[in-house]
Amino acid sequence: MNDRDGCLMGLLKLFLLDKLFDWLQSRFGFGRGCSGCGCGVIFLIIFLILAGSIIFGTDWFRLF
Repeated sequence: MNDRDGCLMGLLKLFLLDKLFDWLQSRFGFGRGCSGCGCGVIFLIIFLILAGSIIFGTDWFRLF
C-alpha cells in the first residue's frame, strides 16, 4: 500500500513551507530576534529538514 502524497500535494506543502519560512525570517530571522543570526540559522536548518522530508516523501508521478 502506497500512502505517500501526490505531486500536487507535495507542491502545495513546499509552497506553504516557503511562505512560512519567509514570514519567520522577516519576523525573527537574520539580524532580529535571538542574538542576531542565531534564529536565522536555526530556521534554515529546520526548513531544509522539512523540505527534504516533503521532497523525498512525495510520489511525484501521482497527481492526487
